[in-house]
Amino acid sequence: MTGHILKALSAREMALGPFSTNEQSSNQASHGNNWKHWRLGRDNNDVAWLLFDKHGASANVLSAEVLEELDSIVGDLENNPPKALALRSIKSSGFCMGADISEFKELQSEEEAVKKLSRAHEVVDRFEALPFTKIAVIHGACLGGGLELALCCDHRLAIAGAKLGFPEVQLGLHPGLGGTDRLTHLIDPIEAMTMMLTGKNTHDSKAKKLGLVDDVIQERHVEAAIRAAAQGDLKHNGNGLRERLLSTRPARQIQARQMRAKTFSKAPPEHYPAPKALIDLWETHGGHGKAMRKAELKSFAQLLNTDASRNLVRVFFLREKMKGITRADVEPIRHVHVIGAGEMGGDIAGWCAFQGLKVTLFDMEPKKIAQAVAKLSKLCEKKHRSRSETRDILDNMIPDFQNHGVSQADLVIEAVPEKKDIKHKVYSEAEPKLKENAILATNTSSIPLESLQEGLQNPERLVGLHFFNPVASMPLVEVVTHDAISETTYNRARAFVGQINRLPAPVATAPGFLVNRALTPYLVEAITMLDEGIQAETIDKLAEDFGMPMGPIELADQVGLDICISVSDMLRERLDTNMPDSPKWLTDLVEEGKLGKKSGEGLYQWKDGKAVKKDETTSAPDDALDRLLLPMLNACMACIREKVVADEDMADGAMVFGTGFAPFRGGPMKYAHDRGFDNIRQQLASLADRYGQRFQPDAGWPVRP
Repeated sequence: MTGHILKALSAREMALGPFSTNEQSSNQASHGNNWKHWRLGRDNNDVAWLLFDKHGASANVLSAEVLEELDSIVGDLENNPPKALALRSIKSSGFCMGADISEFKELQSEEEAVKKLSRAHEVVDRFEALPFTKIAVIHGACLGGGLELALCCDHRLAIAGAKLGFPEVQLGLHPGLGGTDRLTHLIDPIEAMTMMLTGKNTHDSKAKKLGLVDDVIQERHVEAAIRAAAQGDLKHNGNGLRERLLSTRPARQIQARQMRAKTFSKAPPEHYPAPKALIDLWETHGGHGKAMRKAELKSFAQLLNTDASRNLVRVFFLREKMKGITRADVEPIRHVHVIGAGEMGGDIAGWCAFQGLKVTLFDMEPKKIAQAVAKLSKLCEKKHRSRSETRDILDNMIPDFQNHGVSQADLVIEAVPEKKDIKHKVYSEAEPKLKENAILATNTSSIPLESLQEGLQNPERLVGLHFFNPVASMPLVEVVTHDAISETTYNRARAFVGQINRLPAPVATAPGFLVNRALTPYLVEAITMLDEGIQAETIDKLAEDFGMPMGPIELADQVGLDICISVSDMLRERLDTNMPDSPKWLTDLVEEGKLGKKSGEGLYQWKDGKAVKKDETTSAPDDALDRLLLPMLNACMACIREKVVADEDMADGAMVFGTGFAPFRGGPMKYAHDRGFDNIRQQLASLADRYGQRFQPDAGWPVRP
């Protein structure tokens, strides 16, 4: 039956469970039409089953070819209408991941985009107009254009665990296939706008509460639910009350003002134009179906051709490229043992447990292990896990006061303080106990692995797995290699990063690797400017106005002033950077225990987890922003030239996902290209003349003949 279809998960293996002999001939006729991406048949109740299975792909996306085939299918259904139609996906990954974003690159003008979008609108509008009940059965991910297609159905049924959303804002866009109109018409428009403005996914139960789906069911109940819908017994779960209240433009204007105030503080329109465009669209055309869809189409085409969208689409593909690095045919990691339950070690252990792995956590101070378990419980609450799910996740993390897990784990992660002698002591005790084929990983943030591998009997087992703080929020992990690492160790390490839903940035061992090497001169220059008397809030505002998620002074407090000094001292010692020494007042702060956010005071006072800042800022010198940014770009270029990182793409991906470098600018190297390498080199040389050799342009910047 239908369950057989979903369990098969492949068109090649799909049994025609719900189709009788007559329906089988119908399905065979479908293949006569050369439909590569769809299957169509009917069951004994005259319900047509339209199955989405994009050819040659692990996940469904709406490409132009997919939509043209859908248009052909709609023609067949118009000529021979069934009693009802059930639309669902065969892919295990879910219903549909959205539009085929690779096709965006082909659109070179607004006119081209309007033409292509208009054709897509014609297809889904024609599908929506079919004169019989249509039911979308949604499992897994139903995002973007996939959700827009589902909104064209009369009913939506979610299989437990489904997630629905409009992530287009993350690409500098808003829904473009009629979704802005259909969603705000179906559910509370304020909830609909919030979904689209944040890009956050909505899970099954909340989707039902909002009215986005009519019911949440188990797979075994699909056929009964379809029969009920076909007979008119499935009630709509929509909520149009607020839409009626907001039927006038003045009423929408009041809500739109509130949306702008809340949204623009996080996504300034000069950097991220899509939220403003979406709010303007709804304020002007909300509730006026055809007019809103027409305006949506034009707005989407305009956004698609902005620099912000092109750069955010680039960042999307950088993410996909990094995800690809995690694919390796290796034995998965099932048991992780973490040595050190400090802030990083405890959070690494918690995140691995949250992702379903068995974790043992050792520390000589039981209190730290208890704190790590408490933080994991809070993470479950923050991520809206149920009580039973939270219990299972907490059961994954096992306090290990005797360090027994070191001999049982597939992966042992050392997360002790950044002192080489402490790490060597841990290795000397752990390595003899490791089971065969186990990996030994270090979370060092800056110590080169060639020095850490000294004394190891099997250095080929050692790999760097450098997580970023906070672990549960930062998607990047630097996978650090060295000359003695084995291919098996490297392959399992990068696959493990994918297992825990993180993005790997392969880097060669070097002082500071990539991210810290590039970030440290940015932070050091900010401290130098602070030492010169420039206001902390002014320095932070410069960076935030550029597009950074937070300024360097606040970031230094977040990282920890002790760590900032340690890393900068190490880089100063190991690299010819000419970075200035840390000012005495800064080292005094550290000696007094004023380390930043973790101690409640550093360069700022911290209250309730937030830096206490002055509202007003002073003026900054004209070259202040370049003083902050260009040392970071210079370090990225040095890492590319020295082969610490493979190429500019990987450098950009690591800096965007590891530091939050303004995503709408596409990454530091993309920003350098847009500004011009020659301009960067000349400005660095000018800064070197004014402020010293720490700004000396790297040899990787090309010099025009």
